[in-house]
Amino acid sequence: MEEEEAATLDWMDQAFDMAKEALECGEVPVGCLLVHNGQAIGRGRNEVNETKNATRHAEMVAIDRVLDWCKQHNRDYTEVFPQTVLYVTVEPCIMCAAAVRLMSILSCLFMLGNQMLKCYSFGNTGEPFECVSGYRAKEAVEMLKAFYRQENPNAPKSKVRKKDHRN
Repeated sequence: MEEEEAATLDWMDQAFDMAKEALECGEVPVGCLLVHNGQAIGRGRNEVNETKNATRHAEMVAIDRVLDWCKQHNRDYTEVFPQTVLYVTVEPCIMCAAAVRLMSILSCLFMLGNQMLKCYSFGNTGEPFECVSGYRAKEAVEMLKAFYRQENPNAPKSKVRKKDHRN
């Protein structure tokens, strides 16, 4: 069991490093890994601002990388994903949670979150997955705060006119 816990912490540390990289690139600091049979086969960090594509969340990037890995290794993704664990720094949003469910990913471990995934209703799509939260949560919160304290260089300029209050 200790070996499994050590591996989990190592995967979470790597996801945290991906989140730091995202922050350094002006992205919301979210990073993740998809691990299959003890190997990280998909890594992702937020790329939304960089690509100007709102769907490029860390989980979506990692899923795309797993699909590429499957093609390169002549593996069927429908057999790989159900044996894969997602390690992510922040609880997945509803878009990413739906993708995790549709891909039948085995389980999701995240650092920061309130397990809202249990509240999302996906109907009869995909297999339910186990969620565990709490790894390095304080550090994940601090990274998010750091992002929101800075100005987003990729944000469009405000078009709001300020009223002139001169008398």
